[in-house]
Amino acid sequence: MRVPVLTYHSNNVAGNDYADNDHVALAADLRLIARRGLRIVPLATVVDVLLGEAPASEVARAVALSFDDGSWFDWHDIDHPTCGPQRGFAGILRDFAADTGAAVHATSFVIVSPQARATLDRTCLAGRGWWDDAWWRPAQQEGLVAIESHSWDHNHHTLPVTAQHAQRTGTFRTIDTRADADAQIRQAADWLDRRLAPHRTTLFAFPYGESNDYLLREYLPRHAGEHRVRAAFGTDPAPVELTASRWNLPRYVCGSHWRSPAELERLIATR
Repeated sequence: MRVPVLTYHSNNVAGNDYADNDHVALAADLRLIARRGLRIVPLATVVDVLLGEAPASEVARAVALSFDDGSWFDWHDIDHPTCGPQRGFAGILRDFAADTGAAVHATSFVIVSPQARATLDRTCLAGRGWWDDAWWRPAQQEGLVAIESHSWDHNHHTLPVTAQHAQRTGTFRTIDTRADADAQIRQAADWLDRRLAPHRTTLFAFPYGESNDYLLREYLPRHAGEHRVRAAFGTDPAPVELTASRWNLPRYVCGSHWRSPAELERLIATR
């Protein structure tokens, strides 16, 4: 088992070239994956194999895709205020499937708090209501993009108040108490489960890719019956192998770990 998990942020639109637009990059990367003869499998399947609940053949010669933050850009086509029309991530996946006949799937790790997203829409996007959750249930029902948790409020530095008790924001390493972890992880899972029933949230991606010993050694493994997380993902640049820790699985991030098709091809060349 050696599965690269490729991660994209649909909010990353600073131009219309590969290196500064994750939509352009995703469309190009899907074609590269197909040329390499690799399959795209759901992230949940990777976790099933890791936990011994599915055979390794399920992820042979495969990659998995994940998106972070859960804005409209994951789902809708958008007329960007400075860069013009952008095909949403879901549309890019559908285009690829229609052109190639290949199976395709991605997991969107979403910021859950409606209040946090409303503020982030103003502080990090264009303030046009592009961060609501109306698309999450249709996405889950279609089966193209799975919805999973990226925490309650990302402990984001632009929020006036976050769930972190001391307001040490801009990092997830300060989520180091049971109360803070419950507020960020369990509360998010509870809200998503109510919103998306009968779907149950089981995967988590650390905001900023950051964790700490309390989360990795205490909270996630010892309170799994309460938060219901089966596996958590960070951003260490490596493929998922059977020896990986289920509480801090690696992912490659577009724009950080590769910035061109050639760099991605080198990254997945060992598949």
